[in-house]
Amino acid sequence: MSTSQNETYGPAYENDQPDDEPYAAEDPQGYVDTYRPAYETQCEIDHEIDHEIDYEVDHGVGYETNPEAATEPQLHRPLPPTLELPGAFGGRAEARRAARRQKAAERPQAVRRLVPRALVVAFLAGGTSAFVADDKAVELTVDGKPRTLHTFADDVNELLADEGVEVGAHDVVAPAPGTRLTSGEEVAVRYGRPLHLTLDGRRRTVWTTARTVDGALRELGVRAEGAYVSAPRSRRIGLDGLTLDVRTERTVTVMADGRARTVRTNAATVREAVEGAGITLRGQDTTSVPPGSFPRDGQTVTVLRITRTKEVREEAIAFGVRRTLDASLFRGTEVVERAGQPGMRRVTYAHRTVNGVRSKPRRLGSEVVHEPRTQVVKIGTKPLPAAADDVDGLNWSALAACESGGRPAAVDSSGTYGGLYQFDARTWQSLGGTGRPQDAPAAEQTYRAKKLYVRRGASPWPHCGARLQA
Repeated sequence: MSTSQNETYGPAYENDQPDDEPYAAEDPQGYVDTYRPAYETQCEIDHEIDHEIDYEVDHGVGYETNPEAATEPQLHRPLPPTLELPGAFGGRAEARRAARRQKAAERPQAVRRLVPRALVVAFLAGGTSAFVADDKAVELTVDGKPRTLHTFADDVNELLADEGVEVGAHDVVAPAPGTRLTSGEEVAVRYGRPLHLTLDGRRRTVWTTARTVDGALRELGVRAEGAYVSAPRSRRIGLDGLTLDVRTERTVTVMADGRARTVRTNAATVREAVEGAGITLRGQDTTSVPPGSFPRDGQTVTVLRITRTKEVREEAIAFGVRRTLDASLFRGTEVVERAGQPGMRRVTYAHRTVNGVRSKPRRLGSEVVHEPRTQVVKIGTKPLPAAADDVDGLNWSALAACESGGRPAAVDSSGTYGGLYQFDARTWQSLGGTGRPQDAPAAEQTYRAKKLYVRRGASPWPHCGARLQA
């Protein structure tokens, strides 16, 4: 084979790139990975040298056969046009051996140039790998709004700080702040909202991360079935919160008119629960608990059927007694100078009947019809006589007429008192009498009456003693 003097031969790998080159991959964005491992084996290097030699021998690329001139490779130098490759180099085999010797001389220097480049490539490749490893794809959902992003944050706190997401004491972050991030992680932030809740009559403020009324009820564990809710359950709860009134369904038993009725109700008052049981409160009817109170679960309410009436009564007013001293009367003698007279008043009472049972009447008021008249009594201060004969001047017949009608054998209806002056047996015997006073002669009865007057004055005869002064 002959070559032209104007042709220039070079290695085939200078202009041609194989289709299956593993180190020239290009991605759709135009990125080309030219990374070539620095740890290629010596066999791969020898294989490339053999490939170069075969190409150069086949295409007539010459090498210096003088070892002294082989310090630098003379690639791409064409052979003389009159020289035939097989004859000049002892055939193709000889040409290959000469090329190998020259390549072997060049190899140490080529390897020395390759190692630093391989180290640089390896460093860059390692940095790129580390860069790619730190980049994480995470899904961040803030208050229900998701987005996917790439981040170099190491943990959840750093991610939120990088994204400018602030959280407070009532907010919820999942996974917890401080948790390390991995690619594919899902991070959710739910903001807390104040809920001014009145639940079954009890008011309190709670915090919820739910964004709707229905979600808040579920989060708080409130049984919503059959409950009254003051706002639609689909209503959204803003960050400024919401005022909500919830009344859950309760069981209430109503006792009325001899019957018990059990109902399920979400009423706000006992009165509403009673009416929900089909019972009407009329007039002054009420319940065993305040009608305006909140009905509790399991509570029993009794309906009280009430009627009220009024009654007017006339009542006597007792008269007073005024006593005056009288020196003309013996001590122990009292004389009524003016009899007393009771007054009268009209009193109004209210009667209350509860379920047929009448309660104690309650006094509403009164008015005086006429005033009572005071009784005046004279009380004697004169010393008592020393003997019975000293009282002969008293009107004993008037006293006897008042006490017994003037009959010596008179006996009262009880049989306790007898005689003109109505002695009892004990008093009669203390005065020296024997037997019964009604059996004694009238003169003896008068004598013993005078002895009693000397001891006690007219006090033994409180009603008729005043007749002695007549």
